[in-house]
Amino acid sequence: MNGEDTASLVYGLLLLVLVGSALVSRTLPIGQTLKMALGWVGIFALIFLLVSFRPEMRLIWQRVTEDLGFGSTPAISGAPMTLRKSDDGHFWVAAVVNGRSVRFLVDSGATVTAMSSRAARDAGVEPGGLGLTTVIETANGMVEAERATITDLQVGSLHMKDHDVLISDALGDTNLLGMNFLSKLESWRVEGDSMILVPQTAPSTE
Repeated sequence: MNGEDTASLVYGLLLLVLVGSALVSRTLPIGQTLKMALGWVGIFALIFLLVSFRPEMRLIWQRVTEDLGFGSTPAISGAPMTLRKSDDGHFWVAAVVNGRSVRFLVDSGATVTAMSSRAARDAGVEPGGLGLTTVIETANGMVEAERATITDLQVGSLHMKDHDVLISDALGDTNLLGMNFLSKLESWRVEGDSMILVPQTAPSTE
Protein backbone atom coordinates (compact mmCIF):
# COMPACT_ATOMS: atom_id res chain seq x y z
CA MET A 1 0.00 0.00 0.00
CA ASN A 2 1.52 3.36 -1.02
CA GLY A 3 1.20 6.72 0.72
CA GLU A 4 -1.82 7.83 -1.30
CA ASP A 5 -3.69 4.57 -0.61
CA THR A 6 -2.93 4.81 3.10
CA ALA A 7 -4.06 8.42 3.23
CA SER A 8 -7.30 7.53 1.42
CA LEU A 9 -7.92 4.73 3.92
CA VAL A 10 -7.39 7.02 6.91
CA TYR A 11 -9.61 9.74 5.44
CA GLY A 12 -12.28 7.13 4.69
CA LEU A 13 -12.16 5.86 8.28
CA LEU A 14 -12.36 9.42 9.56
CA LEU A 15 -15.41 10.07 7.41
CA LEU A 16 -17.02 6.83 8.61
CA VAL A 17 -16.39 7.81 12.24
CA LEU A 18 -17.89 11.26 11.70
CA VAL A 19 -20.99 9.80 10.06
CA GLY A 20 -21.35 7.24 12.84
CA SER A 21 -20.90 9.93 15.48
CA ALA A 22 -23.58 12.04 13.84
CA LEU A 23 -26.03 9.13 13.95
CA VAL A 24 -25.24 8.33 17.57
CA SER A 25 -25.48 11.99 18.58
CA ARG A 26 -29.20 11.97 17.77
CA THR A 27 -29.81 9.90 20.91
CA LEU A 28 -27.17 11.50 23.18
CA PRO A 29 -27.18 14.80 25.09
CA ILE A 30 -25.16 17.61 23.50
CA GLY A 31 -22.54 17.41 26.27
CA GLN A 32 -21.77 13.72 25.66
CA THR A 33 -21.78 14.29 21.90
CA LEU A 34 -19.19 17.07 22.26
CA LYS A 35 -16.95 14.90 24.48
CA MET A 36 -17.14 12.06 21.97
CA ALA A 37 -16.21 14.35 19.08
CA LEU A 38 -13.26 15.80 21.02
CA GLY A 39 -12.12 12.27 21.86
CA TRP A 40 -12.00 11.29 18.18
CA VAL A 41 -10.15 14.49 17.31
CA GLY A 42 -7.56 13.63 19.95
CA ILE A 43 -7.15 10.09 18.64
CA PHE A 44 -6.54 11.22 15.06
CA ALA A 45 -4.21 14.00 16.24
CA LEU A 46 -2.13 11.35 18.07
CA ILE A 47 -2.02 9.15 14.96
CA PHE A 48 -0.91 12.14 12.89
CA LEU A 49 1.94 12.91 15.31
CA LEU A 50 3.11 9.29 15.49
CA VAL A 51 3.26 9.06 11.68
CA SER A 52 4.85 12.49 11.20
CA PHE A 53 7.61 11.93 13.79
CA ARG A 54 8.19 8.21 13.29
CA PRO A 55 12.04 8.36 13.15
CA GLU A 56 12.21 10.56 16.26
CA MET A 57 9.79 8.27 18.12
CA ARG A 58 11.89 5.25 17.16
CA LEU A 59 15.04 6.98 18.40
CA ILE A 60 13.40 7.85 21.74
CA TRP A 61 12.07 4.29 22.14
CA GLN A 62 15.53 2.84 21.49
CA ARG A 63 17.10 5.08 24.13
CA VAL A 64 14.40 4.22 26.68
CA THR A 65 14.77 0.44 26.16
CA GLU A 66 18.56 0.70 26.35
CA ASP A 67 18.37 2.68 29.62
CA LEU A 68 16.02 0.07 31.09
CA GLY A 69 18.50 -2.67 30.17
CA PHE A 70 16.35 -4.63 27.75
CA GLY A 71 18.64 -6.74 25.55
CA SER A 72 18.00 -6.88 21.81
CA THR A 73 19.71 -7.79 18.58
CA PRO A 74 22.01 -4.93 17.51
CA ALA A 75 20.39 -2.66 14.94
CA ILE A 76 23.74 -2.35 13.13
CA SER A 77 25.92 -5.40 12.53
CA GLY A 78 29.42 -5.68 11.14
CA ALA A 79 32.96 -4.73 12.10
CA PRO A 80 34.42 -1.44 13.36
CA MET A 81 35.48 0.94 10.63
CA THR A 82 37.57 4.09 10.35
CA LEU A 83 36.86 7.06 8.07
CA ARG A 84 39.52 9.53 7.00
CA LYS A 85 38.77 13.24 6.87
CA SER A 86 38.58 14.48 3.28
CA ASP A 87 40.27 17.60 1.91
CA ASP A 88 37.11 19.64 2.53
CA GLY A 89 37.31 18.91 6.26
CA HIS A 90 34.32 16.53 6.34
CA PHE A 91 33.91 12.79 6.73
CA TRP A 92 32.39 11.08 3.70
CA VAL A 93 31.46 7.42 3.34
CA ALA A 94 30.58 5.26 0.35
CA ALA A 95 27.39 3.37 1.19
CA VAL A 96 25.18 0.89 -0.63
CA VAL A 97 21.44 1.66 -0.49
CA ASN A 98 19.25 -1.22 -1.66
CA GLY A 99 22.16 -2.40 -3.81
CA ARG A 100 22.90 1.07 -5.23
CA SER A 101 26.09 3.03 -4.46
CA VAL A 102 25.38 6.31 -2.64
CA ARG A 103 27.89 8.74 -1.11
CA PHE A 104 26.97 10.18 2.31
CA LEU A 105 28.34 13.04 4.37
CA VAL A 106 28.48 11.97 8.03
CA ASP A 107 26.58 14.73 9.84
CA SER A 108 26.09 14.46 13.61
CA GLY A 109 24.06 17.67 13.43
CA ALA A 110 21.33 15.95 11.40
CA THR A 111 18.76 14.20 13.58
CA VAL A 112 17.64 11.93 10.73
CA THR A 113 19.54 10.57 7.72
CA ALA A 114 18.55 12.52 4.59
CA MET A 115 18.81 11.76 0.87
CA SER A 116 18.46 13.89 -2.21
CA SER A 117 15.40 13.13 -4.32
CA ARG A 118 17.57 11.88 -7.19
CA ALA A 119 19.65 9.51 -5.04
CA ALA A 120 16.53 8.15 -3.33
CA ARG A 121 14.78 7.58 -6.65
CA ASP A 122 17.82 5.80 -8.16
CA ALA A 123 18.06 3.54 -5.09
CA GLY A 124 14.36 2.71 -5.06
CA VAL A 125 13.66 4.53 -1.79
CA GLU A 126 10.04 5.71 -2.02
CA PRO A 127 8.20 8.10 0.32
CA GLY A 128 5.87 6.24 2.64
CA GLY A 129 3.46 6.81 5.49
CA LEU A 130 0.51 9.10 4.75
CA GLY A 131 2.31 11.17 2.14
CA LEU A 132 2.94 13.84 4.78
CA THR A 133 5.92 16.20 4.68
CA THR A 134 8.06 17.55 7.49
CA VAL A 135 10.23 20.65 7.76
CA ILE A 136 13.96 20.29 8.41
CA GLU A 137 16.72 22.85 8.92
CA THR A 138 19.63 22.81 6.46
CA ALA A 139 22.54 25.09 5.64
CA ASN A 140 20.20 26.76 3.13
CA GLY A 141 17.40 27.32 5.66
CA MET A 142 14.17 25.48 6.39
CA VAL A 143 13.03 23.02 3.69
CA GLU A 144 10.28 20.45 3.28
CA ALA A 145 11.11 16.73 3.20
CA GLU A 146 9.24 13.45 2.82
CA ARG A 147 9.72 10.45 5.07
CA ALA A 148 10.83 7.05 3.76
CA THR A 149 12.66 3.87 4.77
CA ILE A 150 15.81 2.29 3.35
CA THR A 151 15.19 -1.46 3.26
CA ASP A 152 18.87 -2.42 3.18
CA LEU A 153 21.77 -0.10 4.07
CA GLN A 154 25.48 -1.02 3.90
CA VAL A 155 27.89 1.62 5.22
CA GLY A 156 31.38 0.27 4.67
CA SER A 157 31.67 -2.73 7.00
CA LEU A 158 28.40 -1.84 8.80
CA HIS A 159 25.01 -3.24 7.85
CA MET A 160 21.51 -2.10 8.81
CA LYS A 161 17.91 -2.94 7.88
CA ASP A 162 14.88 -0.63 7.69
CA HIS A 163 16.61 2.71 8.24
CA ASP A 164 14.34 5.78 8.43
CA VAL A 165 15.34 8.66 6.15
CA LEU A 166 14.10 11.98 4.82
CA ILE A 167 13.95 12.84 1.11
CA SER A 168 14.17 16.41 -0.19
CA ASP A 169 14.83 18.22 -3.47
CA ALA A 170 16.53 21.01 -1.50
CA LEU A 171 19.54 18.81 -0.65
CA GLY A 172 20.84 18.96 -4.20
CA ASP A 173 23.32 16.11 -4.66
CA THR A 174 24.22 15.86 -0.96
CA ASN A 175 23.15 12.93 1.22
CA LEU A 176 23.51 13.09 5.00
CA LEU A 177 24.12 10.19 7.38
CA GLY A 178 22.44 11.41 10.56
CA MET A 179 22.17 10.70 14.26
CA ASN A 180 19.46 8.06 13.88
CA PHE A 181 22.26 5.93 12.36
CA LEU A 182 25.14 7.01 14.61
CA SER A 183 23.09 6.57 17.81
CA LYS A 184 22.57 2.88 17.02
CA LEU A 185 26.32 2.24 17.16
CA GLU A 186 28.10 1.11 20.32
CA SER A 187 30.23 4.22 19.93
CA TRP A 188 31.58 6.73 17.45
CA ARG A 189 34.34 9.25 17.95
CA VAL A 190 36.70 11.58 16.14
CA GLU A 191 40.44 11.25 16.74
CA GLY A 192 42.45 13.78 14.78
CA ASP A 193 41.68 13.21 11.11
CA SER A 194 39.87 9.93 11.73
CA MET A 195 36.30 9.00 12.67
CA ILE A 196 35.87 5.58 14.27
CA LEU A 197 32.50 3.80 14.08
CA VAL A 198 32.00 0.78 16.35
CA PRO A 199 28.86 -1.42 16.09
CA GLN A 200 27.19 -3.00 19.11
CA THR A 201 28.00 -6.61 19.93
CA ALA A 202 25.22 -9.19 20.02
CA PRO A 203 23.95 -9.99 23.54
CA SER A 204 25.32 -13.18 25.09
CA THR A 205 23.03 -16.23 25.08
CA GLU A 206 24.81 -17.83 28.03
